[in-house]
Amino acid sequence: MGSQKPRKRKFEVMEKESISDCLDRMEKEGYKPSRRMEEPIFQEVVKDGQKEILPIGKKITFEGKLVEE
Repeated sequence: MGSQKPRKRKFEVMEKESISDCLDRMEKEGYKPSRRMEEPIFQEVVKDGQKEILPIGKKITFEGKLVEE
């Protein structure tokens, strides 16, 4: 059986990495993108005694499918 790669795998776009860099990394590992997911990142800030939730960024994740040869 050996060390088979999983058929599906998630790849997160790392900090200071572009989307195309992430896609290149996926391709080098033998995966092609099948789905893109974006998730907002929030920060809780207390301003004048009130809690505010502010968006500060987003996390981008790609689901990759193993390329069959």
